Amino acid sequence: MRLLIYVAAGALSAVVTYVLSMVIARLGMKYRLYPAIRERDVHKRPTPRLGGIAMFIGVLAAFIVASQLPQFHLIFAKPGPIFAILGSALIIVLIGVADDIWDLDWVTKLAGQIIAAGLLAWQGVQLTSLPIVGGIILLSSYSGLVITVLAIVLVMNAINFIDGLDGLVSGVAIIANGAFFIYSYTLVSRIAASEYFNLSLLISAVLIGACVGFLPLNWHPAKLFMGDAGALFVGLMMATSAISVTGQVDLAALPFAKQYIPAFIPILLPLAILVIPLLDFGLAVFRRLRAGKSPFSADRKHLHHRLLDMGHSDVHAVLIFYSWTMVVSVGCLLFLFFDAVWAVTFVAVGLVICTAFTLAPLTRRKAVEAAVQSASPDAAAGANASRFDPLDAAANDQAQPETEPARAEIDAAKRAAIDALTKKEAT
Repeated sequence: MRLLIYVAAGALSAVVTYVLSMVIARLGMKYRLYPAIRERDVHKRPTPRLGGIAMFIGVLAAFIVASQLPQFHLIFAKPGPIFAILGSALIIVLIGVADDIWDLDWVTKLAGQIIAAGLLAWQGVQLTSLPIVGGIILLSSYSGLVITVLAIVLVMNAINFIDGLDGLVSGVAIIANGAFFIYSYTLVSRIAASEYFNLSLLISAVLIGACVGFLPLNWHPAKLFMGDAGALFVGLMMATSAISVTGQVDLAALPFAKQYIPAFIPILLPLAILVIPLLDFGLAVFRRLRAGKSPFSADRKHLHHRLLDMGHSDVHAVLIFYSWTMVVSVGCLLFLFFDAVWAVTFVAVGLVICTAFTLAPLTRRKAVEAAVQSASPDAAAGANASRFDPLDAAANDQAQPETEPARAEIDAAKRAAIDALTKKEAT
């Protein structure tokens, strides 16, 4: 029964988000509410970027309905944190929409993010302690506020940075929040069974619903993008959900507190489910600062761009991100339910499989390169073989994405090489 209520809240958020996304997509195309295609963009046709509005309204509708249910009475008995969450979300969505339409400078966007995060911390949605083995570290009001604001801004930008492929953020958020929901529900069932209905679980459930409702219109080829408004909103809600539960955990009260790795799950899981976005964010900041640019300046060197340059299709690149997120998230959860050896084995095998799929295009291109190099000079010249020697396009900072004509060249080169080898064997 308890799970059904959360499922119902998520379903309501999904339905509202889906209906509004359909409306926004049609209005966006009718009135041309979309920006010009930029050089770094992967999509080739104009697409509205206002999906974040639908997601926000979907979550808002679920919160309004939940406030009327007796099961969530304790959550809404203190309206301050609820208004802070929704108010911060509104600020982020407005900033994101303005950026999608007018392309705001990075200082303005960062200021808006800090204000939104500060509002949450001011109303008590902040880290007051950090769990450690055997107890907790209490944070002062100042250090708790600073760490909370930094964490929220970091997560928002990490999610926004990977928003470059159809369905990427929505799917990653569904997987990550699904794992966090399972963790939070398990945590509550073990240490506070009377608090099954809490803010962290509600946020996770309605955010999953919003992403599920948005994904059908965002799947490749996308009819609607969530834009900065949606990506920053998803990051804000994910950070808020994690903060709502992480700072309240006393590991000494947990039945698995004596086990070393599970004891750190309250810290590890939020980091694990965001490992890919945080990695992309860290690499981007380092890359841009090293080049003397703003850390928020745009480029075409994100991880999803690298996957495309390696030869993955849009859908394959998205599925690879899903698989990495799934392996890390599920791996962390397994430490709660099984012996550490099984969890480590799952993670190790999963990472090997993910790595193999990630590098598969390089193996295929290496085979093409070998075939072209072994072909006769005339056949190789006709196939423009110089494109495949050396095989360093994915690592070259100047590499361009493999467009359809480029992929056609690869196929033509392969056919020419095979023909040449066949003739050679026949003679």
